[in-house]
Amino acid sequence: MELRHLRYFVVVAQERHFGRAAARLHIAQPPLSQQIRRLEAELGVQLLLRTTRRVELTAAGERYLERAQAVLAAVEAAGNEAVMVSLGDAGHVAIGFTGSATYEVLPALARALRRDLPGITLDLKGEMLTPDQATALLEGTLDLGFLRPPVRESRLEVRVLRSEPLIAVLPEQHPLARRSVLRLKDLRDEPFIGYPSHRRSTVHEAVLEACDQAGFVPGELQEVAETSTLVSFVAAGLGVALVPESVRHLQITGAAYRPLTGTTRRVELAAAMLAGPDRPALRRVLERAEALFTGD
Repeated sequence: MELRHLRYFVVVAQERHFGRAAARLHIAQPPLSQQIRRLEAELGVQLLLRTTRRVELTAAGERYLERAQAVLAAVEAAGNEAVMVSLGDAGHVAIGFTGSATYEVLPALARALRRDLPGITLDLKGEMLTPDQATALLEGTLDLGFLRPPVRESRLEVRVLRSEPLIAVLPEQHPLARRSVLRLKDLRDEPFIGYPSHRRSTVHEAVLEACDQAGFVPGELQEVAETSTLVSFVAAGLGVALVPESVRHLQITGAAYRPLTGTTRRVELAAAMLAGPDRPALRRVLERAEALFTGD
């Protein structure tokens, strides 16, 4: 049985007339009648009752019409979906976000993709450290990661999207929070809250380098894994922290963000993916993400 046999049958059933059906299908009437008889013979049931004036459906024909229409609709939908996938208008993309990007890039990108690429299903994972994202990209559980370079894995393609300064987070009742701008060296005697060192956090290293540039090493450093926890600890008065500027988008009562002088250390945000063949949906998502950073 071929799909064209189903199409022939559906058109005849809709027209209830072989002549009109043949005209609609742009074929001669005898071959059309012959194909329908072959279909009935193959099925072993009579689908149509033929008279000189009209064609009627048997009970079996009525049921077969329902099924045939469903099959043809499914075939058409499959074709349309295949085209959409090839163009990058449909598909599934799993995306990871480092802590600071979770509160700025994730919501902005999700809104843009829902608006511009509604056919793409997103799996968004926030608060992922760079090493965890690199592992997930290599294992295939992530398709795209927004992380902090460097990424020392040759199988990953990394595109830097922007560079941003470090800023200070203080309890809002801290005396230094009264200033509009802080000197980093003024924090030398404060307990610090930071990202974990044992998991090779890029921001952790950047903070230590910035403090060294300002002439001190944090004397007390409590490590936490998530940005939201870090800022919450600061708001609770447990210490101060240095974070990428984009963390400002995480508003937690009791925490105050202030720009810094006394350091030129910046951190980069990059998009990373497994190098390999073109994946249209991933490409479209990445293009839209890059447009967000360029303002297009």
